Amino acid sequence: MAVPGNRCHRGPVTPAPVNGHALLDFNAPMSDARAYELIGTLRLAEQKIVDYGCGWAELLLRMVEHEPTARAVGVDGDETGIARGRANATSRGLGKNVRLELADLTTWESEPVDVAVSIGSSHAWGHTRETLAAMHRRIRPGGQLLLGDAFWEKPPSDVLLERFGAKPDDHGTIGELVDLAMAAGFRLLSLATANQDEWDSFESRWCASRERWLLEHPDHPEAAAVRKVVDDHRDLWLHGYRGYLGFAYLTLARA
Repeated sequence: MAVPGNRCHRGPVTPAPVNGHALLDFNAPMSDARAYELIGTLRLAEQKIVDYGCGWAELLLRMVEHEPTARAVGVDGDETGIARGRANATSRGLGKNVRLELADLTTWESEPVDVAVSIGSSHAWGHTRETLAAMHRRIRPGGQLLLGDAFWEKPPSDVLLERFGAKPDDHGTIGELVDLAMAAGFRLLSLATANQDEWDSFESRWCASRERWLLEHPDHPEAAAVRKVVDDHRDLWLHGYRGYLGFAYLTLARA
């Protein structure tokens, strides 16, 4: 999620002027409880953190709220998301600890950091394998990576792959995802998967932001295009990948 920000799977881009992420806390199937669970798997005290594909950086802001000695940078190419994140950082008094950069996350460079975050951003690098290689170069030895990526809960049919716009090797099983991380030079510290409630909440709110806009702007020149986007997305979700596509959160250490 390629789609602006860090959407965890492919999807159509909603025509402007709709803010399709307005009702989402995170741009991934993640509950509040899950967010704090993931934060708890990381050593953050006095660490430098970079979130590649941070969106509006809600998880990054919560990391720094949890550990005020951490220093964080978020990088994303979505101007709307970065503006939202900067406003939130300022309103929550985190401006000194968090810097958000509007940039191409694949070319943005820094010294190797203590903690890297890449959630739903593998499309930017091309594949999970390339994402892991890029993160390995950007993390110091012994540093940590919080990776969020998709996998198949059940083998997808050819029809689903075609509708989803995916190739058979775009995602594997959860075991194969962990194997990719291990082969890339990481060790697994923690593994969690999004549950169905998290998925349904994420997808419902993704659609609801557009549906609410349509209720308020029924005669807008782009209303028909927005309606088609949300109808197509809901159909693909409920009659396609729901129950098939999974999302995993891996806390990894660079060996």
